[in-house]
Amino acid sequence: MATAAQKLTLSPSRDIPFNKLVLSQSNVRRVKAGVSVEELAEDIARRGTLLQSLNVRPVLDADGNETGMYEVPAGGRRYQALAILVKQKRLAKTAPVPCVVRDPSTQILAEDDSLAENTQRVALHPLDQFRAFLDMRNKGMTEEEIAAAFFTTVQVVRQRLRLATVSPVLLDVYAEDGMTLEMLMAFTVNPDHARQEQVWESIRNSWQKEPWQIRRMLTETTVPASDKRARFIGLEAYEAAGGAILRDLFSHDNDGWLQDVSLLDRLVDEKLKVMADEIADQGWKWIDASVELPYGHASGLRKLTGTAQDLTEDERAAREALRNEYDDLESEYAEADDLPEEVDQRLAEIEAALDAFENRPVSFDPDEIARAGVFLSIDRDGQLVVDRGYVRPEDEPEAAVEGDDSGTGDEADIDRVDADVDPSARRAAITIGSQPTDTDDDEGDVIKPLPERLVTELTAERTLALRDRLANNPSVAFLAVLHKFCRDVFSRYTSYSPAMEVSVRNTGFSLQAPGLKDTPAAQAIEERHKAWEARMPTDEASLWDWLISLEGTEQAALFAHCAAFGVNALYEKADRYGGGTVTVHGIQQRLAEADRLARAVELDMVEAGWRPTVENYLGRVTKPRILEAVREGAGERAAELIDHLKKGDMAREAERLLADTGWLPEPLRLVAEEPAELSAEHDDGEALPDFLAGDDEHDATDGTDEPAVLVAAE
Repeated sequence: MATAAQKLTLSPSRDIPFNKLVLSQSNVRRVKAGVSVEELAEDIARRGTLLQSLNVRPVLDADGNETGMYEVPAGGRRYQALAILVKQKRLAKTAPVPCVVRDPSTQILAEDDSLAENTQRVALHPLDQFRAFLDMRNKGMTEEEIAAAFFTTVQVVRQRLRLATVSPVLLDVYAEDGMTLEMLMAFTVNPDHARQEQVWESIRNSWQKEPWQIRRMLTETTVPASDKRARFIGLEAYEAAGGAILRDLFSHDNDGWLQDVSLLDRLVDEKLKVMADEIADQGWKWIDASVELPYGHASGLRKLTGTAQDLTEDERAAREALRNEYDDLESEYAEADDLPEEVDQRLAEIEAALDAFENRPVSFDPDEIARAGVFLSIDRDGQLVVDRGYVRPEDEPEAAVEGDDSGTGDEADIDRVDADVDPSARRAAITIGSQPTDTDDDEGDVIKPLPERLVTELTAERTLALRDRLANNPSVAFLAVLHKFCRDVFSRYTSYSPAMEVSVRNTGFSLQAPGLKDTPAAQAIEERHKAWEARMPTDEASLWDWLISLEGTEQAALFAHCAAFGVNALYEKADRYGGGTVTVHGIQQRLAEADRLARAVELDMVEAGWRPTVENYLGRVTKPRILEAVREGAGERAAELIDHLKKGDMAREAERLLADTGWLPEPLRLVAEEPAELSAEHDDGEALPDFLAGDDEHDATDGTDEPAVLVAAE
């Protein structure tokens, strides 16, 4: 007959007065971790109970008899928390404490119980905490009450609540360890569940699922709060106008994205218009306001020379007092390793005030103001940039009518008409530049030629980089100009379609990608130009003598700077059959000369700061072109990883893959070998580079059905 299995008997539980309990030395917890004992005491007091009983054993005397005292090997932190409440007289010494009493004859060691209690616990999954916080708030607890109950900050509670509001589909993925907590955090920037799920579907099978990538995809139709337009109008004004902002609660800077771009642009336009109206009251003939002025916007305009306003006696005294205060503070803290925060702030305030004294307002002749204008733009920090005093060629004063002393000639009529015009009627309209919108058309596997506009924009950047490089190579600049001079002077040569336009005619860029003026080459040219301009005399009659006074090395450096403005390596649309002013042969001639010049100065567009991005290349070409670029720059394996993506996602992934590879599109590459000598006679059959053989995109401005080619500006 089979014997029935013996049933387990659990240790009994009972209430034991607190003063009958002592902390056991068998407790394995030695290092403080998690919630502090003080916080645990407050939680016990708030709840009025222990959520978990103490594990105790009777204390035996030398003969093995129970003494009536009990030691606590498991539950030491709870015991210490109760001791704090007793010491604070919030709990009686004899208050009953729920305990599980172990049989003193058990073979299980006290250390065994203590260790098991701490190691066999299963930590709560973070998602359960998020949902618990959400349930508590839905049942009436405020965020502040939840934070106080669990000894955390309101910000942490808000973060947990935001995580609980992510799409249930994604929460299930997170619960099954299908995504990391950092990835889940990234999905909180956009509350649209449909968009969250759409983004997850597009990246779930990708080998790269970075949180920054998720944030970018969820905010791709928005404008970051750091954008200069947002800084210009201020987030408060945007929100007051009804604009919504996506907030990233997990960013240290509390990053945000403005959702209503059209509202943002409208508010920027309105604020620029208000500021333009205020400046127009000063009598200027025109005001050109724009978020970002194009590179070379002041080319061909005459800059007025104003007179800085003198300081009053009070202003001089205030400036001197500030200088003395600055010197005193510097002397006082000269030996200090770190300045106190308030002292550092005061020094910064003094520096700003002194700069204001140095940069005094400039006054202009009223007659000049009446024919001149002002450029308004916004800098990177969102501050208004006011550049006054530019005269257009058509607004230059005409010579007085010869022999007419009565003042009733044409000039007098013009002056009288200008005087009768209300200044407000001469205010220019505010215009905001717009960025082109790319389409994601269905494309085949054929690699089509690059779009004309894209090639023109790329070569505009190459022209700037080539100019900058040439300006730093005076010997090459001399040689290039001398070469052109020889072609002009000696009849055996021809000066047809030169890349070095020595006249020096500064070629503008009618087509240019946004941000061209912020490229390293453009910034270097601008800084160098201003440095020379500051040294040159304002009186043109004195310019010759000033040039003679320069040392040879300075003349050479100035010569190279001026000569660099003649570089023109642009592509332009032209008639293949020679009907226009620029021919197919012209582009070949110009490309050959530009490449020779680039080799001479060792132009490297990667070193010049160019990197392939969605905006400047990858989002502008076909999918086969993107794959070809990744294959060349990052390898076949990288291309295979993105060949299944849609064009927009493919372009963004390609930007990351090509970031540090040094890959360049064909128009920006340096030709390694000298091309063959070009024929001087026009030949329609002459071959162009592959990327110029046609055009990827339809040119809506070209009304003809004839094939177009890209050629350089003549």
